[in-house]
Amino acid sequence: MVRIMETVKEKQTKTKTKTTVKISGAEAIIHCLLAEGVDLLYGYPGGAIMPVYDELYKFQDKLTHILTRHEQGATHAAQGYARVSGRVGVAMATSGPGATNLVTGLADAQIDSTPMVCITGQVPRHLLGSDAFQETDIIGISTPVTKWNYQITKASEIPEIMAKAFYIAKSGRPGPVLIDITKNAQFEEFEFSYEKCKGVRSYNPTPKPNIGSIEAAADLINKAKKPFIVWGQGVILGEAEKELIAVIEKAGIPAAWTIMGESAIPTSHPLNVGMVGMHGNYGPNILTNECDLLIAIGMRFDDRVTGSLETYAKQAKVIHFEIDPAEINKNVVADIAVLGNSKETLGLLLPNLHENKHDEWHDEFKKKHQIEFDTVIKNDIHPTKEGLTMGEVIEEINLASKNKAVIVTDVGQHQMIACRYAKFDQSKSNITSGGLGTMGFALPAAIGAKQGAMDREVVAIIGDGGYQMTIQELGVIFQHQIPVKIVVLNNDHLGMVRQWQELFFDKRYASTVMVNPDFVKIAEGYHIESKRVSKREDLKATVQEMIASDKPYFLEVKVEKEDNVFPMIPSGASVSDVRLK
Repeated sequence: MVRIMETVKEKQTKTKTKTTVKISGAEAIIHCLLAEGVDLLYGYPGGAIMPVYDELYKFQDKLTHILTRHEQGATHAAQGYARVSGRVGVAMATSGPGATNLVTGLADAQIDSTPMVCITGQVPRHLLGSDAFQETDIIGISTPVTKWNYQITKASEIPEIMAKAFYIAKSGRPGPVLIDITKNAQFEEFEFSYEKCKGVRSYNPTPKPNIGSIEAAADLINKAKKPFIVWGQGVILGEAEKELIAVIEKAGIPAAWTIMGESAIPTSHPLNVGMVGMHGNYGPNILTNECDLLIAIGMRFDDRVTGSLETYAKQAKVIHFEIDPAEINKNVVADIAVLGNSKETLGLLLPNLHENKHDEWHDEFKKKHQIEFDTVIKNDIHPTKEGLTMGEVIEEINLASKNKAVIVTDVGQHQMIACRYAKFDQSKSNITSGGLGTMGFALPAAIGAKQGAMDREVVAIIGDGGYQMTIQELGVIFQHQIPVKIVVLNNDHLGMVRQWQELFFDKRYASTVMVNPDFVKIAEGYHIESKRVSKREDLKATVQEMIASDKPYFLEVKVEKEDNVFPMIPSGASVSDVRLK
């Protein structure tokens, strides 16, 4: 007999005493997911998770399962879904290779603070440690790449552990959680009741802001002559976009973003001065080492942002707004640390700030932007040379989508170009693999992003290298008719590696030249509308046709083979050493 969640809920609310129903562990897992508001999950069945899939079959009207073509695809799709929707992404796999195939997605979600719950099947309890078929120690393997993990060996553990998993994944600084469930626990029957988790002993997800630190921060900001804000994904995760804009505007401070923080405020905002980091904008990088106050908000001073730490912002006082105490003083020592959720801390900061303008200082950014425009940007987005550039493709997508698209990028040259030139009007619009830099991320992540925001246009920008790492997920797009737009910028190289080989390894192109298949024919094999563009005169109309389509669409653009991404900070160099060519 199929018991639906509503019945369980009704029974529980009628009386204060816990009402239970006797069900199997496998059915309990489904009820736990429904109680947490999950209506979509990604996965791949197999022997050790089959009882849960059997229950899924009975709950198809309440819970949509998307069969990805590889377990890694399930994690990236769950990530894309989480990043766009702000909800917890869910992925499921069987034991052994099914579980180990999740590891890359877990590591990616961990370093990029993405809320995700992964459920894996495991061999029966009595076989643990016996090297049984498809047995692996996924708890041991996943410990370094999860926020929390746990192995369930008895059905009675399921409600508490599942509730805890969702609470830990989405609270404080979000992250991935893995729950491993032995097969015997899935078959076992027990008295089920569910209660959402409201706290875990010794886990303090959101530190309480210290008013003294906030007042001290406001005092430094009010006195500063050359203040500079760098914000990261913590603003988006904390839903502090309005608060950030209010702070920037009231205090008149130029503000730049890390790639994970992009889209938190509109690209067109007059105080938005661009991107920091290895391929970031010239002004924000150079002027990091000229500001007198650096205000870091929800970012972790990653090496791609700081370059050489010995020279990074040494002249400046540093204020660090951060939810995770482990990030304070980890890479850059803060003069003032403001702990807490960015929405709350920026909200408390705002009344303490003086109305201010820093026009002369802001002009420095504008001057540097002009230099970068004349040297780099103009040739990237309005090229006069024969070969197509990645930048002009991104610009055409901006125009056709009216800056409203969710842009999902893979990793490499196209990623940096897309982050540099994509224009955004709303938050949660830039989905990329920032910390781990996972090639193959974009295609499955775009599937998840589209399902997390069906009302939005989702465009995946992918290189010819990364595309072939997860190309099989075209099967999901075809099967479910998910109207994702896929743009492969094909330069027949592993472009970013080739760029480094050109600049730092005397053009020894070791293993970077790609001999590619016919990508259009492959997409057509999946019955997806496809086009190839190799001439400038065809680009605009084809991009417009793609954006106008209400179906999945694949576009290959043959771009220049040996183009480079500039500006660039060489690895380990100072941000002041940013190169324009």
